[in-house]
Amino acid sequence: MGDRVVVRADLDPDEARRSGRRWTDVIGVVVAVDADGLTLRRDPARRTDPRADEEVRVPATSVVAVRRLGPRPQRRGRPAAD
Repeated sequence: MGDRVVVRADLDPDEARRSGRRWTDVIGVVVAVDADGLTLRRDPARRTDPRADEEVRVPATSVVAVRRLGPRPQRRGRPAAD
């Protein structure tokens, strides 16, 4: 737990039909894992994303793949003016 991961999960048939996609990817920090699936705390690219820190449950039956990611890169500011 505590690792930053990307989880590829099957969409349910209704979502797949509406979106035209078969899978979705969720990037987040693992909060909990059990036999029924895993819970992630979303880690969006922009902290202003309204879904930031939202917890998402991914059922084990939907998981296609999980990949560990490194820590989010730190943003670098502009170089100081001379």
